Amino acid sequence: MKNILITGAASGIGKATAIFFKRKGWQVGLLDKDAQALEALSVQLSGAWFKALDVTDYEAVQDAVSDFALLNQGRLNALFNCAGVLHMGCFEKLTPQQHQQTFAINVEGLSNVIYAAFPFLRDTPRARVINMSSAAAVYGTPHLASYSASKFAVRGLTEALNLEWRAYDIWVCDLMPAFVKTPSTNKELIAPVMQRLGIDLIAEDIALAAWHAISDYKVHHPIGLPFKALMLLNNVVPSKIRRRMMDLLSRE
Repeated sequence: MKNILITGAASGIGKATAIFFKRKGWQVGLLDKDAQALEALSVQLSGAWFKALDVTDYEAVQDAVSDFALLNQGRLNALFNCAGVLHMGCFEKLTPQQHQQTFAINVEGLSNVIYAAFPFLRDTPRARVINMSSAAAVYGTPHLASYSASKFAVRGLTEALNLEWRAYDIWVCDLMPAFVKTPSTNKELIAPVMQRLGIDLIAEDIALAAWHAISDYKVHHPIGLPFKALMLLNNVVPSKIRRRMMDLLSRE
C-alpha cells in the first residue's frame, strides 16, 4: 500500500486530500496542531495515523515523519505540505507577529518537513513532494503581501529541489490555486483581488489536483480557469502591463 503524509490535515484542503487519498486506497498520515480535529478525522478514516505538532518545531517534525515512514519499512511515497496561515490586510495594519507567523509556518515549517522527510523519500522509488503554493506566487499581491512573499519562497524552493532531487528520483512540484473556500478565507475582511476574481474553488478541487500531481511530471499546477488564463498572459504580457493588471484588481 502506498502512503502519503499530509501537513495541515485537520481542516480545509489537507482534510479533503486525506479523505480523497484514503478512498483511493492509500495509507494516510495526518499532521496538524489541532489534536482534537486530527483525532476526529482519524476515526472518520478508520484509524488513520496522526500526530499533533507545530511544523515550526523541527525535532517534533523529525520524530513524527520518522514514526510514520517506519510503518512502511522506512518508505514514504508522497509528502503533501499543506500547513499554512493567511493574514489579510494592508501590510502596516497587520502586526509584526502576524508577518513573522506567516513566514514561520508557510516557509520554515514547510522546509522543516521536507528536510525531515528526505531520507525516506530518497529510499522510495519515484517519491513525490507536493507543496502548496498559490496564485499569489506569480505577482506580489496587495493586502496579502507577506502571504504572497511566502508563496514566492515556496515556489522557488519547489523549482530548486525539483532539479536538485532528480538525482534521487524524487519529483518535487507545487499546486498553485486561485482562491479557495477554506477556514482561512472565510473572514470578514477579504482582499480586493479576492473579491474581484472570486473565491470559487473548494477544498475538494485541490485534493483532486493533488491526486493528479502524484502521477504527472509538471513542476507547477495552476488551478482554476481564471488563474490559468492569467498564467498564460503572464508569459507573454510585458511586466508594466502585469503590474497595471494587479493594480486594477487590488484597488480598494
